[in-house]
Amino acid sequence: MFKSFEELQAMNKDGVEAFTASSVAFTKGFQAYAQEMADFSKKSFEKSAAVWQNAVAAKSVDKAVEAQQVFAKDSFETSVAEFTKLGELAAAAAKNAFKPFEASFAAFGVKAPLA
Repeated sequence: MFKSFEELQAMNKDGVEAFTASSVAFTKGFQAYAQEMADFSKKSFEKSAAVWQNAVAAKSVDKAVEAQQVFAKDSFETSVAEFTKLGELAAAAAKNAFKPFEASFAAFGVKAPLA
């Protein structure tokens, strides 16, 4: 199993270092994800406020409804694009968090996930 106590200590040290590096990578990924969500929320709120102002200022109900329909279509397309981007950020964070453990897992025959 282990040839010496020093070998066991080195393995534990490597494990702690890998865990620390993984935690740092995960934290950076989570920060990027949170920043993206904050930016998206701010932009969405600003767009909503602008559409609301345009709808209230519209001279007819038809123009107000038209503005709302354009906003709904744009919001859907923007949301789909944003959720795709968030999915990519989450996958990248997970992949980067796994990297420090790749060598340790490879020793046991575990391969890195495909991203």
